[in-house]
Amino acid sequence: MSRSPGAARRTRIRPARTHAVRLGPRSVAALVLVGAVGVAALLWPFLAPPGSQVLAHAQDAPWLFAGLLVLLVAVAAATISESGLGPKAVAMLGVLAATGAALRPVGAGTAGIEPMFFLMVLSGRVLGPGFGFVLGAVTMFASALLTGGVGPWLPFQMLSMGWFTMGAGLLPGPDRLRGRAELVVLAGYGFLAAFAYGTVMNLAGWPFMGGNASNIAFDPHAGPGANLARFVAYCLATSLGWDLGRALVTLVLTLTLGPAILRALRRATRRAAFETPVTFGPAGE
Repeated sequence: MSRSPGAARRTRIRPARTHAVRLGPRSVAALVLVGAVGVAALLWPFLAPPGSQVLAHAQDAPWLFAGLLVLLVAVAAATISESGLGPKAVAMLGVLAATGAALRPVGAGTAGIEPMFFLMVLSGRVLGPGFGFVLGAVTMFASALLTGGVGPWLPFQMLSMGWFTMGAGLLPGPDRLRGRAELVVLAGYGFLAAFAYGTVMNLAGWPFMGGNASNIAFDPHAGPGANLARFVAYCLATSLGWDLGRALVTLVLTLTLGPAILRALRRATRRAAFETPVTFGPAGE
């Protein structure tokens, strides 16, 4: 007895979400800790009252906040150890991180041409938030070594890219978003998240520019409202063009190359079978 095409469509199995790295209780706690420290490190200019001791030591903050790097490594280690990350997932992590690090220098010196961002969006989408956070942080660290960009800003870059990639993995699953709708949502997310990444990095560097540009520089004697206005002016004057270019490149590459790369990543994850436990039986079975 044959089934009608309509019945076949109704019984078709929808794609399931893959979690190459599952977030357990310790990993979630570590992510929350790093996130809280990162948010405090970014927003302290708006939280500290004018004339406080925190503002008096503003120039020391980059080196103190560089300790975030240690926490980020601890998060990655906790996530990997708790999830039981196997050799196939490690290989996938290495390939994607190396590809992202190699893409980052492409267009260096040209406003906003940073193709690594769209790859991070698609990878986080397919492989889940846990893998996404580790991939984003490792990719940014590897690219910093490749381009000589190691400095007190690196922990913020790693944290921001980890958030960026993890966020793609937290979007509604493929059972709810498929086809063109999924692509549009990913492109929109990449566009907005590229702006958010630039804003976070502006927050990391803006308080330490001193009096080089008095109208837009951080003023330790001003209140939160005045400093917020200065920060907005700083973003508009220094990084709007770069952030817009990054967002548009991410949007265009996601819409044009996204379908092929999503298929390739999903095919690779199905073959890797990250979530299938490895069992050993007697020889000959």
